[in-house]
Amino acid sequence: MFNNKARILVIIVFAAMLAFFAYKQVLELAAFSWRRIVLSIVEYFKPGTLVLAAKHYHDKDYDGAEALLKQIKKPEWLMDKRRGIYEYMLGNISLHKQDYEAAALHYDLASKFPLRSVNDHVAALAHAANINIRLGNYDKADAYLKDAMTHEEKMTAKMKAVIEKVKQELKREPRVKNQEPRQ
Repeated sequence: MFNNKARILVIIVFAAMLAFFAYKQVLELAAFSWRRIVLSIVEYFKPGTLVLAAKHYHDKDYDGAEALLKQIKKPEWLMDKRRGIYEYMLGNISLHKQDYEAAALHYDLASKFPLRSVNDHVAALAHAANINIRLGNYDKADAYLKDAMTHEEKMTAKMKAVIEKVKQELKREPRVKNQEPRQ
C-alpha cells in the first residue's frame, strides 16, 4: 500500500540493509531484506497503487484517486479482478469529469473483467449503455443492455430499475444513421 515514491524509498532502505547485513554476514537478515525488495517490486506490478486510489475514490477525492491510478504504468499487468476495479474507477472519474468517450472506454474494459459483485458488473454495463446513448451509438448501447440482462436473476431491484430506465431512454431515441449526438 505504497505510492511509487514510497515504494522506491522502501527498496533503497532495504537495499542498504541488505548490503550491511551481507557485509556483517548476518545471512538471515540479508535474505529477509532481499525478499522485501523483491516483494516491493512485485507489488509495483501487481496491485500497484490501486488500494490507495480506492481509499481516495471512496473519500470522493477523485483527483487524488486519478493521480494514484495514473502511477500504474502497465494496467494490463494487474490481476484480472484488480484490472476491473481499476477500469471501473477510471470510468467513474471520467464520467465525473464529463469526459464521456474516456468513460465509455473504461466502462467497456471494466465489463470484460471480474468486479466485486454482479451489481458492479451490471452497473458498468449500464453506464456504458447510457454513455453510448448520449454519444448516439444506439447499437452499442443495445448490446450493453442485452449483456446486462444476462445477469437479471442476480441483480438487485435498484439495478433492475436503472436498467429499465436506460432501456426506456434507448426506446425514445430515434435511430437515424449519421445523426449528430445530443449535447
